[in-house]
Amino acid sequence: MKPSNFLIFLTIIRAIVAATFDAYSADKPNILLIYTDDQSDRTVSSYERSPSWVDTPNIDRLAASGVRFKHAYNGTWCMPARATFLTGKHQYGVESMRMEGAYPGSTYDPEKTPFWMRSFKEAGYTTSHIGKWHTGVDTGYGRDWDYQIVWNRPKFPKNSGNYYNNQLISFNGNEAQLTTGYSTTNYTKWAQNYLKGEGRDEKKPWLLWLCYAASHGPFTPATRHVDSIDESIEIPFPPDFLGPRPGKPLYVRKREAWKIAQDGKYYTQRPPKGGEFQESSRRYQETVMSLDEAVGQLIETLKETNQFENTLIVFTSDQGFAWGQHGFQHKIAPYDANISSPLIISFFGRVPEGRVCATPVGGQDLVPTLFKFANVELPWEMHGRDITPLLQNPEANSDHSVLIAYTARIYGSETRDLSQSTDKGSDIPWWVSYRKHNYKFIKNILPGEIEELYDINSDPEELINLAYYPEYQDRLKQLKCEMLAELRRTDSPFVDQIN
Repeated sequence: MKPSNFLIFLTIIRAIVAATFDAYSADKPNILLIYTDDQSDRTVSSYERSPSWVDTPNIDRLAASGVRFKHAYNGTWCMPARATFLTGKHQYGVESMRMEGAYPGSTYDPEKTPFWMRSFKEAGYTTSHIGKWHTGVDTGYGRDWDYQIVWNRPKFPKNSGNYYNNQLISFNGNEAQLTTGYSTTNYTKWAQNYLKGEGRDEKKPWLLWLCYAASHGPFTPATRHVDSIDESIEIPFPPDFLGPRPGKPLYVRKREAWKIAQDGKYYTQRPPKGGEFQESSRRYQETVMSLDEAVGQLIETLKETNQFENTLIVFTSDQGFAWGQHGFQHKIAPYDANISSPLIISFFGRVPEGRVCATPVGGQDLVPTLFKFANVELPWEMHGRDITPLLQNPEANSDHSVLIAYTARIYGSETRDLSQSTDKGSDIPWWVSYRKHNYKFIKNILPGEIEELYDINSDPEELINLAYYPEYQDRLKQLKCEMLAELRRTDSPFVDQIN
């Protein structure tokens, strides 16, 4: 072929490829995943558990434009929740991930633990991550992310407590710089710049995982929100704030995160240490206010840039956070107060508006759901299930179930060793929870410990353990059998050791 003919041929091929790509990408939505930290669903005013003094108008408007899930369980604490999102697998299925060095130091082998964002890149997406990183020193820039502005906590343990200011931020793989300013404001500004076109090919669909550091402790509101919740509001103590908590396992019955002081007030013994119950409760919610503002600002930017109608928006958190319930000031434990997070999914014209789904869902379900919306083939077998049928018919009577497993700081095949099942850092033993319809079954892995069964509809505070009521034995056996089947389906390394 003559050089001139070859150039003509090459030009034609390039035009065909470009046209094919444009047609292919036109059907692919942008995806904005807003991922907050330690944010209980109680902090969102559209949620049934939220107190009357909670007000999140922007998040509520997002819920009014889509589907709000009443019961979402993304993980048990920050790192495994993120590992599940990055892989689509439960903590016990994430191979090579491990804690290493000074906390929160961690590492993984990207060949043994690939992240699914590569598949989106191969399908024509620009992938981006902004904000907190808590899953290995390697943040995946250049491999998993085309664009990344990251606070890498595992890499800089001495900076890892700076949730709200003076963070070491790395821009697109460059050396980290000490960056001032309120973190929620910074992340939102950087995300808005990205939505406006900074750092991406505007002809390609994009995926943005926006990971806020709020509302993690030490609860630190933006200056404009300090003392914005009236001090005269008397925040009631949860019903089992103090013991004896009958029907609970031993570690819960002896849990006392709050101690009464000489002034007659209760103070937490966990970070932020010295926090008084009433004041700290207000500060927690005041910290959420900047997240609510951020949601409004991001949606406005999408509308201003004419991207709102082609953007799938997901708002959620890594897990919730107990505030006095069952004696906790903690996440990790298997109760809704500890780990249930908000989950709202909105997509103009594609997801029904103002609907509420009572079917429980898990963080592992989000990943195959994103693949479904993007029309991208799953790169490996994932543990979750696509929940687009629930989005299409939120009030349907669904048999969709959710399994959550807590194995502390141990991942993958190393969870086979159940001698590690008591975590000395949290004093919370390993457990597996199985949610279906209105029931939750909890299997505490510690030998000799009791099982738990709760009817979330009639007992949302999980105060009455039904596991030893004669009339619930058939229900308990059924749920336990289904839980074991789900563990086997997802190749749990320890399933055969559960009695």
